[in-house]
Amino acid sequence: MPSIRFRLNGTAREIDADPTSTLLDILRGQFGLIGPHFGCGSGECGACRVIVADHAVTSCDTPVWSVADKDVTTLEGLGSPEHPHPLQRAFIAEQAMQCGYCVSGVLMSAAALLMQKPEPTEAEVRAALDRNLCRCGAHNRMVRAVLAAANEMTVP
Repeated sequence: MPSIRFRLNGTAREIDADPTSTLLDILRGQFGLIGPHFGCGSGECGACRVIVADHAVTSCDTPVWSVADKDVTTLEGLGSPEHPHPLQRAFIAEQAMQCGYCVSGVLMSAAALLMQKPEPTEAEVRAALDRNLCRCGAHNRMVRAVLAAANEMTVP
């Protein structure tokens, strides 16, 4: 098996993996991360979304070889209980989750958006979150939370 190097949540990693393994399989199986969730398995629901470089990708259909020499960020790398990311604080303040299954992927989509566009419009936030399915119907709260976090992050 070939060796694949990448940075996971800021730490250099090297793994021996079947190159046809998905990034989700490696993140959960080899690294024990629980942020990215298995949902549909075909990149349609967004529960497994992570950030590769500055882009949100579905890890369930991303081959692990494609992240070689790239930065991969999961929910675990976004913030911590002691130092939550502004998005995490805003989601809590807005009560922008119910069951929580989709929230990890939503947060990663939102974080990627804010990396690329620090002051998004409501329409841009809605478009960025459009591919994340939420059965609880919390999308309006999620949009408010992303806009609040963007405001917090751009205020000097």
